[in-house]
Amino acid sequence: MELTNLFALLGGLALFLYGMTMMSNGLELAAGNKMKSILEKLTTNRFLGVGVGALITALIQSSSATTVMTVGFVNAGLMKLENAVWVIMGANIGTTITGQLIALDITALAPVIAFIGVALIAFVKNKKLDAIGEIIAGLGILFMGMEMMSSAMAPLRSSPEFVSIVSNFENPLIGILVGAGFTAIIQSSSASVGILQALAMSGVITLPSAIYVLFGQNIGTCITAVLASIGTGRNAKRTTIIHLSFNIIGTIIFVIISMLTPFAHIMQSLTPSNIPAQIANVHTVFNVVTTILLLPFGKQLVQLAYIILPEKEGLEDKMTLKYLDFGIFENDYHIGTSAIANTQLFNETQNMLNVAIDNVRKSFELMIDFKEEKFEKLQKNEDYINYLNKNIVDFTTNALSIEFPIEGSQTIGLFLKVSADLERVGDHAVNIALRAKNLYEENRHFSHEAMDEIGIMSSLCTNILDELRILNYDEFKGIVDKVDVIEDNIDKTHYEFSKRQIERLKKKECTTENSVVFTKTLTDFERIGDHGLNIAESFYKIKEAVAAMKMVKSQNEDLEVAV
Repeated sequence: MELTNLFALLGGLALFLYGMTMMSNGLELAAGNKMKSILEKLTTNRFLGVGVGALITALIQSSSATTVMTVGFVNAGLMKLENAVWVIMGANIGTTITGQLIALDITALAPVIAFIGVALIAFVKNKKLDAIGEIIAGLGILFMGMEMMSSAMAPLRSSPEFVSIVSNFENPLIGILVGAGFTAIIQSSSASVGILQALAMSGVITLPSAIYVLFGQNIGTCITAVLASIGTGRNAKRTTIIHLSFNIIGTIIFVIISMLTPFAHIMQSLTPSNIPAQIANVHTVFNVVTTILLLPFGKQLVQLAYIILPEKEGLEDKMTLKYLDFGIFENDYHIGTSAIANTQLFNETQNMLNVAIDNVRKSFELMIDFKEEKFEKLQKNEDYINYLNKNIVDFTTNALSIEFPIEGSQTIGLFLKVSADLERVGDHAVNIALRAKNLYEENRHFSHEAMDEIGIMSSLCTNILDELRILNYDEFKGIVDKVDVIEDNIDKTHYEFSKRQIERLKKKECTTENSVVFTKTLTDFERIGDHGLNIAESFYKIKEAVAAMKMVKSQNEDLEVAV
């Protein structure tokens, strides 16, 4: 291959990949906001799940984006692992659309198509038409790149060395390894299949030589999901195992079919004069047939994922994030990221709340009967609360750096305030526990009356915090009113008990030292009540922001219908 041909090949590859990126970005812009609503309609029905996965992938032209999004949704608890199986199967079908588009012989019209797209972007000031223009321009540039690559590779037909290399692709193991390795490097099966089609257009490769490479490309595309699952929960990792298992099983099935039957020749006979279409058809048949064959075995694929990655035991004392997944910010696909981030923050702040409630209870129990083991457990809980708060701050900082809808950013910011209030609740519980420790070490005790009053304050505080334990956004309604009543009761009780303590001090029924400790303890409980009300108010604002997002989405959909 001459140097000019090599430059033309690299330029064609650049145009091809850039065109594919433009198409993907345009389709994301046009359809991205609807992705979550589509996924919300997903049920346990396997056929609907496959349809949703195929539709999303066809819209955004990337099975990698769909799989990465699915990994994030599983990790956030927005989707069950059993449901993710069907979405992944559908994604593998949807990704074949790109190959079918490339198989259309419209290279002569490619410059015109690109011009129309660029004209829409440059001269029409409308966001929706901008997105459509980007899709059209991307398609035109993609075909221009295909034509350049095909022309640049044409001389390879007369190169004995290259022909010798390509002939090795007919060996199933070599072909699969080449396909998987190349796709893993560029992280897109659509792009790698397109490049294979460009080779075919130039006459360098035939379907019998390309078929095993094509099978390997389906395995290589899993690398993006594998990378996205790093640092996620075990269920998210199992999602990538299911994706990889699907393609490996499909490859094994089709290698056997290809070796025992004239599969390649049958596919050639369907479009004898169009090799790119032959490659696109094999890609489509591979994924459709594999889906049909594995559709009845979704539960078994989930079980296999659990066998490969079982639950870990013995990690109770290790500080870990139960729900936050920083990996969602490390990939190029941000469809649904706002919903994932908000759900993860909701779940992690609920986890933090549970630890804080446990410490408030422990602090009172230490007042009644101090035990060193319980005090150490409370301190470990406090370290965990601080650990969660730090990570929530870091997570929200990462989330807010991405351009989300304004309402999505507002809810993320409010969870930061919830975390700060919970961290202060933990601090007040530690204050009470330290006083209990001092009383124990100095062999000092409160009177029965004083202990009863502390018990009432502790009970009111745990009640207010228990009200904040909720399962989803629907339970935010009315939470402020309930908590406000309890917090008002805490303030009145604090005032009443403080008066009683002054009376006991006047009557010399307690020491000055004990009176100071008692008063500070009451104040800590009262402050816990204040923070509980703050959290409830933040939850209410989150509910309002979520309602606003739904209203905006509904208005946009109505406007789209009207247009």
